[in-house]
Amino acid sequence: MFTACELGVFDLLLEHGHPLSANAIAERLGTSADGMDRLLTACVGLQLLDVNEHQAEVLYSNTDLSRIYLTKASPRTLYFSVAYYSQTTYQSFAFLTDAIREGKRQHERTFGISPKELFESLYRSEEEMLKFMQLMNSVWNICGKDVVTVFDLSTFTNIFDLGGCTGAIAKQCISAYPESRVTIYDLPKVLEMARKHFVPPDEKRITFHEGDFFKDPIPEADLYILARIIHDWSEDRCLELLTRVNKACKPGSGVLLIETVLNEDRRGPLTSQLYSLNMLVQTEGKERMASEYVSLLESTGFKDVQVQRTGKLYDAILGRK
Repeated sequence: MFTACELGVFDLLLEHGHPLSANAIAERLGTSADGMDRLLTACVGLQLLDVNEHQAEVLYSNTDLSRIYLTKASPRTLYFSVAYYSQTTYQSFAFLTDAIREGKRQHERTFGISPKELFESLYRSEEEMLKFMQLMNSVWNICGKDVVTVFDLSTFTNIFDLGGCTGAIAKQCISAYPESRVTIYDLPKVLEMARKHFVPPDEKRITFHEGDFFKDPIPEADLYILARIIHDWSEDRCLELLTRVNKACKPGSGVLLIETVLNEDRRGPLTSQLYSLNMLVQTEGKERMASEYVSLLESTGFKDVQVQRTGKLYDAILGRK
């Protein structure tokens, strides 16, 4: 799947509009005919391609699965997530054994650079930055609505999305709660790209606030959203950040964490368990059980903490001051 996406197989078939032979696909994409034939056959086995014979010629076409999720042009595309998994996560997992032995991320072994240098490389050009932001945006096409509607958030009208990146969660909030206003709080470069590529200029219910939530003041709001933020950080850093959020809160306001939650019995979900290993090789953080998120929030001054499963990849944890 990674290779077919990287080579552009699914995009080519979508753009062409008709089934193509392995030779035709190989010629257009500049690959060997034999290699492409084997790749296409494997994709058929994965149900990513259909195969049919027409006038003694074997022809390939996209399945609904690949057309919807693996072509760049699809509004529900996960192409950019797949590209990141292929180029970063997959390579990092080659050093999983070392990560488990040492208990720390493996950027130096994987890429030959420090985590800081790797992060900076994501922002070295507009093209690289756009790719990374498209990755961060793509998953909310699938489960964004679920995480903002699993609780009734209609009483929170002034919302700050901390580390809100492309504004994908902000757009889901204003769609679900028309009276709400959402401010995306992120680094200046990120907000510049969000304005340019992701948030329509005529969308007045979404505004922007530049800052680093570990260093800069966090303005007062009714609700603070941290989507896929807490799992990046160590326990101490999580406590530091949530304490800063709590100090910004007024009584009755809340914080919504959006994360993939592990089962208390440690029997799943499998995807969350694998994500936790991914956090080990790539970050300071980990995926957590519901009880661990409750403990983090209660330790930093929040109460009435509730956890709701969505049935999708990400779940929601709501606490109030």
